[in-house]
Amino acid sequence: MKEQIKRNNSLDSLRGIAILLMVLSSSIAFAILPGWMYHAQVPPPSHQFNPDAAGITWVDLVFPFFLFSMGAAIPLSMRKKIQSGTSRATLLSIVKRAFLLVFFASFTFHARAWVLSDQPEVPTYLLSILCFFLLFAIYGEFGAWLNKVQSNFVKLLGMLIAIAVMAFGFSGTKSFDIHKTDIIMLVLANMAFFGTIIWWLTFKNVWLRIGILPIVMAVFLAAKEPGSINEIIFNWTPAVWLYKFYYLKYLFIILPATLAGEWIIEEQKETSNELKNKQLYVISALISFALIVINVICLYTRHVELNFIINGLLIATLLLVISKVKKLDGRNLVVKMAYLGGYLLLLGLLFEAFEGGIKKDYSTYSYYFVCTGLAFLAMVFFYVLERFNILHHLTNTLAMVGKNPMIAYTAGNLLLIPILRMTRTEEYLNHLNNGFLQGLLRGVIFTTIVALITIWATKKRIFWKT
Repeated sequence: MKEQIKRNNSLDSLRGIAILLMVLSSSIAFAILPGWMYHAQVPPPSHQFNPDAAGITWVDLVFPFFLFSMGAAIPLSMRKKIQSGTSRATLLSIVKRAFLLVFFASFTFHARAWVLSDQPEVPTYLLSILCFFLLFAIYGEFGAWLNKVQSNFVKLLGMLIAIAVMAFGFSGTKSFDIHKTDIIMLVLANMAFFGTIIWWLTFKNVWLRIGILPIVMAVFLAAKEPGSINEIIFNWTPAVWLYKFYYLKYLFIILPATLAGEWIIEEQKETSNELKNKQLYVISALISFALIVINVICLYTRHVELNFIINGLLIATLLLVISKVKKLDGRNLVVKMAYLGGYLLLLGLLFEAFEGGIKKDYSTYSYYFVCTGLAFLAMVFFYVLERFNILHHLTNTLAMVGKNPMIAYTAGNLLLIPILRMTRTEEYLNHLNNGFLQGLLRGVIFTTIVALITIWATKKRIFWKT
Protein backbone atom coordinates (compact mmCIF):
# COMPACT_ATOMS: atom_id res chain seq x y z
CA MET A 1 0.00 0.00 0.00
CA LYS A 2 1.41 3.38 -1.03
CA GLU A 3 1.79 6.16 1.51
CA GLN A 4 -0.53 9.12 1.03
CA ILE A 5 1.86 12.03 1.51
CA LYS A 6 0.21 15.44 1.83
CA ARG A 7 1.58 18.95 1.63
CA ASN A 8 2.54 20.44 4.96
CA ASN A 9 1.07 23.89 5.49
CA SER A 10 3.70 24.98 8.02
CA LEU A 11 6.48 24.09 5.56
CA ASP A 12 4.70 26.03 2.82
CA SER A 13 4.35 28.98 5.21
CA LEU A 14 8.09 28.94 5.93
CA ARG A 15 8.86 28.81 2.22
CA GLY A 16 6.33 31.58 1.57
CA ILE A 17 7.78 34.00 4.12
CA ALA A 18 11.30 33.22 2.89
CA ILE A 19 10.48 34.05 -0.73
CA LEU A 20 8.53 37.19 0.19
CA LEU A 21 11.33 38.46 2.42
CA MET A 22 13.70 37.75 -0.45
CA VAL A 23 11.59 39.98 -2.69
CA LEU A 24 11.29 42.62 0.05
CA SER A 25 15.04 42.73 0.66
CA SER A 26 15.68 43.40 -3.04
CA SER A 27 12.96 46.05 -3.42
CA ILE A 28 13.42 48.33 -0.39
CA ALA A 29 15.08 51.69 -0.94
CA PHE A 30 18.79 51.43 -1.66
CA ALA A 31 21.51 52.94 0.56
CA ILE A 32 19.34 55.08 2.85
CA LEU A 33 18.05 52.50 5.34
CA PRO A 34 19.89 51.27 8.47
CA GLY A 35 22.53 48.58 8.01
CA TRP A 36 20.34 45.85 9.50
CA MET A 37 17.96 46.21 6.55
CA TYR A 38 20.59 44.83 4.16
CA HIS A 39 23.06 41.95 4.11
CA ALA A 40 25.53 42.47 6.96
CA GLN A 41 28.56 42.23 4.66
CA VAL A 42 27.31 44.92 2.22
CA PRO A 43 26.38 47.80 4.54
CA PRO A 44 25.03 51.18 3.40
CA PRO A 45 25.56 53.71 2.04
CA SER A 46 28.15 52.37 -0.44
CA HIS A 47 27.08 48.71 -0.20
CA GLN A 48 30.65 47.64 -0.89
CA PHE A 49 31.32 44.02 0.04
CA ASN A 50 33.26 43.79 3.30
CA PRO A 51 34.21 40.16 4.06
CA ASP A 52 35.53 41.18 7.47
CA ALA A 53 32.18 42.47 8.73
CA ALA A 54 30.87 39.80 11.11
CA GLY A 55 27.20 39.41 11.99
CA ILE A 56 23.88 38.64 10.34
CA THR A 57 20.66 40.51 9.66
CA TRP A 58 17.16 39.24 8.91
CA VAL A 59 18.11 39.44 5.22
CA ASP A 60 20.83 36.85 5.82
CA LEU A 61 18.25 34.35 7.12
CA VAL A 62 16.12 34.44 3.98
CA PHE A 63 18.21 32.19 1.73
CA PRO A 64 18.99 29.50 4.33
CA PHE A 65 15.31 29.37 5.33
CA PHE A 66 14.39 28.81 1.69
CA LEU A 67 17.11 26.16 1.36
CA PHE A 68 15.75 24.49 4.48
CA SER A 69 12.27 24.33 2.99
CA MET A 70 13.76 22.78 -0.16
CA GLY A 71 15.61 20.16 1.87
CA ALA A 72 12.54 19.31 3.95
CA ALA A 73 10.48 18.91 0.77
CA ILE A 74 12.87 16.31 -0.73
CA PRO A 75 11.47 13.31 1.21
CA LEU A 76 7.90 14.54 0.64
CA SER A 77 8.31 14.57 -3.14
CA MET A 78 10.73 11.67 -3.58
CA ARG A 79 8.86 9.06 -1.51
CA LYS A 80 6.17 8.86 -4.21
CA LYS A 81 8.74 8.45 -6.97
CA ILE A 82 10.58 5.72 -5.09
CA GLN A 83 7.32 3.84 -4.47
CA SER A 84 5.97 4.11 -7.99
CA GLY A 85 9.09 3.92 -10.18
CA THR A 86 12.34 2.13 -10.83
CA SER A 87 15.77 3.35 -9.75
CA ARG A 88 16.41 4.47 -13.30
CA ALA A 89 13.18 6.49 -13.38
CA THR A 90 14.03 8.06 -10.03
CA LEU A 91 17.51 9.05 -11.20
CA LEU A 92 16.12 10.52 -14.43
CA SER A 93 13.61 12.60 -12.45
CA ILE A 94 16.44 14.00 -10.28
CA VAL A 95 18.56 14.85 -13.34
CA LYS A 96 15.54 16.38 -15.11
CA ARG A 97 14.75 18.60 -12.13
CA ALA A 98 18.34 19.80 -11.87
CA PHE A 99 18.42 20.57 -15.61
CA LEU A 100 15.16 22.53 -15.43
CA LEU A 101 16.47 24.56 -12.48
CA VAL A 102 19.74 25.33 -14.28
CA PHE A 103 17.77 26.42 -17.34
CA PHE A 104 15.51 28.53 -15.10
CA ALA A 105 18.58 30.18 -13.53
CA SER A 106 20.07 31.10 -16.91
CA PHE A 107 16.89 32.07 -18.73
CA THR A 108 15.34 34.20 -15.98
CA PHE A 109 18.63 36.10 -15.61
CA HIS A 110 19.00 36.82 -19.33
CA ALA A 111 15.29 37.61 -19.72
CA ARG A 112 15.55 40.71 -17.52
CA ALA A 113 15.14 43.85 -19.59
CA TRP A 114 18.35 45.45 -18.29
CA VAL A 115 20.25 42.30 -19.29
CA LEU A 116 18.65 42.13 -22.74
CA SER A 117 19.57 45.71 -23.61
CA ASP A 118 21.91 48.54 -22.60
CA GLN A 119 19.00 50.96 -22.80
CA PRO A 120 15.73 49.06 -22.41
CA GLU A 121 12.70 50.57 -24.11
CA VAL A 122 9.11 49.40 -24.58
CA PRO A 123 9.94 46.51 -27.00
CA THR A 124 12.55 45.20 -24.56
CA TYR A 125 10.15 45.38 -21.64
CA LEU A 126 7.48 43.59 -23.68
CA LEU A 127 10.00 40.87 -24.54
CA SER A 128 10.79 40.49 -20.84
CA ILE A 129 7.08 40.11 -20.08
CA LEU A 130 6.81 37.54 -22.88
CA CYS A 131 9.59 35.60 -21.19
CA PHE A 132 7.59 35.58 -17.97
CA PHE A 133 4.65 33.98 -19.74
CA LEU A 134 6.93 31.53 -21.54
CA LEU A 135 7.77 30.19 -18.10
CA PHE A 136 4.12 29.17 -17.73
CA ALA A 137 4.52 27.01 -20.82
CA ILE A 138 7.82 25.48 -19.68
CA TYR A 139 7.08 24.91 -16.00
CA GLY A 140 3.28 24.95 -15.79
CA GLU A 141 1.17 21.91 -14.98
CA PHE A 142 -1.41 21.12 -17.66
CA GLY A 143 -2.72 17.76 -16.46
CA ALA A 144 -6.23 19.15 -15.97
CA TRP A 145 -6.47 20.47 -19.53
CA LEU A 146 -4.04 18.54 -21.76
CA ASN A 147 -2.93 14.95 -22.12
CA LYS A 148 0.72 14.01 -21.62
CA VAL A 149 1.69 14.34 -25.30
CA GLN A 150 0.06 17.76 -25.64
CA SER A 151 1.59 18.93 -22.35
CA ASN A 152 5.09 17.87 -23.46
CA PHE A 153 4.58 19.63 -26.79
CA VAL A 154 3.68 22.91 -25.04
CA LYS A 155 6.73 22.62 -22.78
CA LEU A 156 9.05 21.86 -25.70
CA LEU A 157 7.65 24.74 -27.75
CA GLY A 158 8.04 27.12 -24.81
CA MET A 159 11.64 26.04 -24.29
CA LEU A 160 12.48 26.45 -27.99
CA ILE A 161 11.05 29.99 -27.98
CA ALA A 162 13.00 30.74 -24.79
CA ILE A 163 16.21 29.52 -26.46
CA ALA A 164 15.42 31.73 -29.45
CA VAL A 165 15.08 34.73 -27.13
CA MET A 166 18.48 34.01 -25.59
CA ALA A 167 19.98 33.62 -29.06
CA PHE A 168 18.41 36.62 -30.84
CA GLY A 169 16.72 38.84 -28.24
CA PHE A 170 19.67 41.01 -27.19
CA SER A 171 20.53 44.51 -28.39
CA GLY A 172 23.41 46.94 -28.02
CA THR A 173 26.49 45.40 -26.46
CA LYS A 174 24.45 42.77 -24.64
CA SER A 175 24.60 39.09 -25.55
CA PHE A 176 24.02 35.70 -24.03
CA ASP A 177 26.79 34.58 -21.69
CA ILE A 178 26.58 31.08 -20.26
CA HIS A 179 28.76 32.15 -17.34
CA LYS A 180 26.24 34.79 -16.27
CA THR A 181 23.30 33.35 -14.39
CA ASP A 182 21.08 33.80 -11.37
CA ILE A 183 23.48 32.53 -8.74
CA ILE A 184 20.74 31.90 -6.19
CA MET A 185 18.91 29.59 -8.60
CA LEU A 186 22.15 27.93 -9.68
CA VAL A 187 22.96 27.08 -6.06
CA LEU A 188 19.42 25.77 -5.62
CA ALA A 189 19.87 23.60 -8.73
CA ASN A 190 23.08 22.13 -7.29
CA MET A 191 21.43 21.53 -3.95
CA ALA A 192 18.37 19.97 -5.59
CA PHE A 193 20.65 17.53 -7.42
CA PHE A 194 23.21 16.63 -4.76
CA GLY A 195 20.81 16.89 -1.83
CA THR A 196 18.26 14.62 -3.50
CA ILE A 197 20.88 12.12 -4.68
CA ILE A 198 22.34 11.88 -1.18
CA TRP A 199 18.90 11.53 0.42
CA TRP A 200 17.91 8.85 -2.11
CA LEU A 201 21.04 6.81 -1.42
CA THR A 202 20.73 7.19 2.36
CA PHE A 203 16.99 7.39 3.05
CA LYS A 204 17.26 4.16 5.05
CA ASN A 205 20.41 5.26 6.90
CA VAL A 206 20.25 8.67 8.54
CA TRP A 207 23.67 8.33 10.16
CA LEU A 208 25.32 7.75 6.78
CA ARG A 209 23.58 10.85 5.41
CA ILE A 210 24.75 13.06 8.27
CA GLY A 211 28.17 11.41 8.11
CA ILE A 212 28.68 12.95 4.68
CA LEU A 213 28.86 16.42 6.24
CA PRO A 214 32.20 15.92 8.08
CA ILE A 215 33.65 14.69 4.76
CA VAL A 216 32.51 17.89 3.03
CA MET A 217 33.89 19.89 5.96
CA ALA A 218 37.25 18.13 5.68
CA VAL A 219 37.54 19.04 1.99
CA PHE A 220 36.82 22.68 2.75
CA LEU A 221 39.16 22.97 5.73
CA ALA A 222 42.20 21.56 3.91
CA ALA A 223 41.46 22.80 0.39
CA LYS A 224 44.00 25.61 0.73
CA GLU A 225 46.86 23.15 1.16
CA PRO A 226 48.79 23.23 -2.18
CA GLY A 227 48.92 19.89 -3.97
CA SER A 228 46.57 18.15 -1.54
CA ILE A 229 43.76 15.86 -2.62
CA ASN A 230 41.45 18.35 -0.93
CA GLU A 231 42.62 21.11 -3.27
CA ILE A 232 42.07 18.87 -6.31
CA ILE A 233 38.55 17.91 -5.22
CA PHE A 234 37.68 21.50 -4.33
CA ASN A 235 38.89 22.98 -7.64
CA TRP A 236 37.68 20.27 -10.03
CA THR A 237 34.66 21.08 -12.13
CA PRO A 238 33.30 19.76 -15.44
CA ALA A 239 31.97 23.25 -16.21
CA VAL A 240 32.59 26.27 -14.01
CA TRP A 241 29.25 27.82 -15.00
CA LEU A 242 27.40 24.72 -13.83
CA TYR A 243 29.10 23.35 -10.73
CA LYS A 244 31.65 24.27 -8.07
CA PHE A 245 32.43 22.26 -4.99
CA TYR A 246 32.00 25.55 -3.14
CA TYR A 247 28.23 25.25 -3.62
CA LEU A 248 28.20 22.02 -1.59
CA LYS A 249 28.69 24.03 1.61
CA TYR A 250 24.91 24.44 1.66
CA LEU A 251 24.53 20.70 2.24
CA PHE A 252 24.98 21.70 5.88
CA ILE A 253 21.47 23.17 5.60
CA ILE A 254 19.87 20.83 3.06
CA LEU A 255 20.75 17.48 4.66
CA PRO A 256 19.60 18.25 8.23
CA ALA A 257 16.42 19.69 6.70
CA THR A 258 15.61 16.32 5.11
CA LEU A 259 15.07 15.02 8.64
CA ALA A 260 12.20 17.50 9.05
CA GLY A 261 10.63 16.15 5.87
CA GLU A 262 10.90 12.58 7.12
CA TRP A 263 9.37 13.54 10.47
CA ILE A 264 6.46 15.18 8.65
CA ILE A 265 5.85 11.91 6.78
CA GLU A 266 6.00 9.95 10.03
CA GLU A 267 3.47 12.29 11.62
CA GLN A 268 1.09 11.85 8.69
CA LYS A 269 1.12 8.10 9.33
CA GLU A 270 -0.15 8.55 12.88
CA THR A 271 -3.83 7.64 13.23
CA SER A 272 -4.20 10.06 16.13
CA ASN A 273 -1.91 13.03 16.68
CA GLU A 274 -4.10 15.26 18.82
CA LEU A 275 -2.11 17.84 20.78
CA LYS A 276 -3.20 17.84 24.42
CA ASN A 277 -1.89 21.05 25.96
CA LYS A 278 -2.21 24.17 23.83
CA GLN A 279 -0.46 26.38 26.38
CA LEU A 280 2.75 24.36 26.30
CA TYR A 281 2.86 24.40 22.51
CA VAL A 282 2.21 28.14 22.34
CA ILE A 283 5.02 28.76 24.87
CA SER A 284 7.32 26.60 22.71
CA ALA A 285 6.39 28.63 19.64
CA LEU A 286 6.97 31.96 21.40
CA ILE A 287 10.38 30.87 22.71
CA SER A 288 11.32 29.64 19.22
CA PHE A 289 10.33 32.98 17.70
CA ALA A 290 12.18 34.87 20.44
CA LEU A 291 15.36 32.90 19.71
CA ILE A 292 15.21 33.95 16.05
CA VAL A 293 14.75 37.64 16.91
CA ILE A 294 17.37 37.71 19.67
CA ASN A 295 20.04 36.01 17.57
CA VAL A 296 19.55 38.40 14.69
CA ILE A 297 19.75 41.44 16.98
CA CYS A 298 22.66 40.32 19.14
CA LEU A 299 24.77 38.78 16.39
CA TYR A 300 24.37 41.90 14.26
CA THR A 301 25.23 44.27 17.12
CA ARG A 302 28.04 41.85 18.12
CA HIS A 303 26.83 41.25 21.67
CA VAL A 304 28.15 37.72 21.29
CA GLU A 305 28.66 36.82 24.95
CA LEU A 306 25.29 38.24 26.00
CA ASN A 307 23.65 36.41 23.10
CA PHE A 308 25.19 33.10 24.19
CA ILE A 309 23.92 33.54 27.76
CA ILE A 310 20.40 34.47 26.62
CA ASN A 311 20.36 31.56 24.17
CA GLY A 312 21.48 29.16 26.87
CA LEU A 313 18.65 30.25 29.14
CA LEU A 314 15.99 30.23 26.42
CA ILE A 315 17.08 26.87 24.98
CA ALA A 316 17.09 25.34 28.47
CA THR A 317 13.58 26.73 29.04
CA LEU A 318 12.43 25.44 25.66
CA LEU A 319 13.77 21.96 26.38
CA LEU A 320 12.04 21.99 29.77
CA VAL A 321 8.73 22.85 28.12
CA ILE A 322 9.33 20.30 25.38
CA SER A 323 10.04 17.58 27.94
CA LYS A 324 6.55 18.18 29.34
CA VAL A 325 5.10 18.06 25.83
CA LYS A 326 6.91 14.77 25.27
CA LYS A 327 5.32 13.25 28.38
CA LEU A 328 1.86 14.20 27.14
CA ASP A 329 2.10 13.55 23.40
CA GLY A 330 5.25 11.47 22.93
CA ARG A 331 8.17 12.30 20.68
CA ASN A 332 6.14 14.18 18.08
CA LEU A 333 7.13 16.60 15.34
CA VAL A 334 7.43 19.66 17.59
CA VAL A 335 9.56 17.77 20.10
CA LYS A 336 11.98 16.52 17.45
CA MET A 337 12.33 19.88 15.71
CA ALA A 338 12.82 21.75 18.98
CA TYR A 339 15.52 19.33 20.13
CA LEU A 340 17.47 19.42 16.88
CA GLY A 341 16.92 23.15 16.37
CA GLY A 342 18.23 23.95 19.84
CA TYR A 343 21.25 21.67 19.37
CA LEU A 344 22.23 23.13 15.97
CA LEU A 345 21.76 26.68 17.22
CA LEU A 346 24.01 26.06 20.20
CA LEU A 347 26.57 24.34 17.96
CA GLY A 348 26.56 27.32 15.61
CA LEU A 349 27.07 29.76 18.46
CA LEU A 350 30.06 27.75 19.68
CA PHE A 351 31.50 28.05 16.16
CA GLU A 352 30.91 31.82 16.20
CA ALA A 353 34.48 32.74 17.13
CA PHE A 354 35.82 30.61 14.29
CA GLU A 355 36.49 32.20 10.85
CA GLY A 356 36.20 35.73 12.19
CA GLY A 357 32.61 35.51 13.37
CA ILE A 358 29.34 34.51 11.76
CA LYS A 359 29.01 35.69 8.13
CA LYS A 360 26.84 34.95 5.14
CA ASP A 361 29.64 35.84 2.71
CA TYR A 362 31.99 34.23 2.77
CA SER A 363 29.77 31.84 4.66
CA THR A 364 31.04 30.30 7.89
CA TYR A 365 30.21 27.09 9.73
CA SER A 366 28.60 29.21 12.41
CA TYR A 367 26.28 30.59 9.74
CA TYR A 368 25.22 27.12 8.52
CA PHE A 369 24.48 25.73 11.96
CA VAL A 370 22.88 28.86 13.43
CA CYS A 371 20.61 29.37 10.41
CA THR A 372 19.63 25.70 10.23
CA GLY A 373 18.85 25.67 13.93
CA LEU A 374 16.74 28.80 13.57
CA ALA A 375 14.94 27.26 10.57
CA PHE A 376 13.93 24.26 12.69
CA LEU A 377 12.66 26.67 15.33
CA ALA A 378 10.76 28.63 12.68
CA MET A 379 9.10 25.34 11.72
CA VAL A 380 8.09 24.86 15.35
CA PHE A 381 6.56 28.35 15.30
CA PHE A 382 4.57 27.86 12.10
CA TYR A 383 3.53 24.31 13.01
CA VAL A 384 1.99 25.47 16.29
CA LEU A 385 0.22 28.36 14.56
CA GLU A 386 -1.23 25.94 12.03
CA ARG A 387 -2.29 23.19 14.44
CA PHE A 388 -4.08 25.58 16.79
CA ASN A 389 -5.49 27.79 14.03
CA ILE A 390 -3.64 30.88 15.28
CA LEU A 391 -3.21 33.76 12.78
CA HIS A 392 -4.87 31.49 10.23
CA HIS A 393 -5.29 34.14 7.52
CA LEU A 394 -1.61 35.11 7.73
CA THR A 395 -0.27 31.55 7.61
CA ASN A 396 -2.68 30.57 4.84
CA THR A 397 -1.57 33.57 2.77
CA LEU A 398 2.10 32.70 3.27
CA ALA A 399 1.39 29.07 2.40
CA MET A 400 -0.28 30.05 -0.88
CA VAL A 401 2.86 31.96 -1.84
CA GLY A 402 5.02 29.07 -0.64
CA LYS A 403 3.22 26.66 -2.96
CA ASN A 404 4.30 28.72 -5.97
CA PRO A 405 7.80 30.03 -5.18
CA MET A 406 9.04 30.13 -8.78
CA ILE A 407 6.29 32.56 -9.77
CA ALA A 408 6.96 34.74 -6.72
CA TYR A 409 10.68 34.76 -7.48
CA THR A 410 10.33 35.95 -11.09
CA ALA A 411 7.15 38.06 -11.10
CA GLY A 412 8.99 41.15 -9.89
CA ASN A 413 11.87 41.20 -12.39
CA LEU A 414 10.07 39.88 -15.47
CA LEU A 415 6.55 41.26 -15.06
CA LEU A 416 6.14 43.98 -12.47
CA ILE A 417 9.27 46.05 -13.13
CA PRO A 418 8.72 46.11 -16.94
CA ILE A 419 5.11 47.23 -16.41
CA LEU A 420 6.15 49.90 -13.90
CA ARG A 421 8.81 51.26 -16.26
CA MET A 422 6.69 51.21 -19.40
CA THR A 423 3.89 53.07 -17.61
CA ARG A 424 6.38 55.30 -15.75
CA THR A 425 4.68 54.45 -12.48
CA GLU A 426 8.02 53.33 -11.07
CA GLU A 427 8.72 57.01 -10.55
CA TYR A 428 6.09 57.05 -7.78
CA LEU A 429 7.88 54.21 -6.00
CA ASN A 430 11.22 55.98 -6.42
CA HIS A 431 9.80 59.00 -4.63
CA LEU A 432 9.66 56.78 -1.54
CA ASN A 433 13.40 57.03 -1.06
CA ASN A 434 13.38 59.45 1.86
CA GLY A 435 13.79 58.04 5.34
CA PHE A 436 13.19 54.66 6.93
CA LEU A 437 9.39 54.43 6.71
CA GLN A 438 9.17 55.52 3.08
CA GLY A 439 12.10 53.34 2.06
CA LEU A 440 10.49 50.33 3.73
CA LEU A 441 7.06 51.19 2.27
CA ARG A 442 8.59 51.05 -1.20
CA GLY A 443 9.54 47.42 -0.67
CA VAL A 444 6.27 46.54 1.04
CA ILE A 445 4.22 47.85 -1.89
CA PHE A 446 6.35 45.99 -4.43
CA THR A 447 6.32 42.76 -2.41
CA THR A 448 2.56 42.95 -1.84
CA ILE A 449 1.92 43.14 -5.58
CA VAL A 450 4.21 40.16 -6.18
CA ALA A 451 2.38 38.25 -3.44
CA LEU A 452 -1.01 39.04 -4.98
CA ILE A 453 0.13 37.81 -8.40
CA THR A 454 1.39 34.58 -6.85
CA ILE A 455 -1.72 34.04 -4.72
CA TRP A 456 -3.93 34.56 -7.78
CA ALA A 457 -2.01 31.86 -9.65
CA THR A 458 -2.22 29.51 -6.68
CA LYS A 459 -5.97 30.03 -6.29
CA LYS A 460 -6.39 29.30 -10.00
CA ARG A 461 -4.29 26.16 -9.43
CA ILE A 462 -1.64 27.38 -11.86
CA PHE A 463 1.66 26.03 -10.55
CA TRP A 464 5.21 26.10 -11.85
CA LYS A 465 7.10 22.94 -11.03
CA THR A 466 10.26 21.14 -12.05
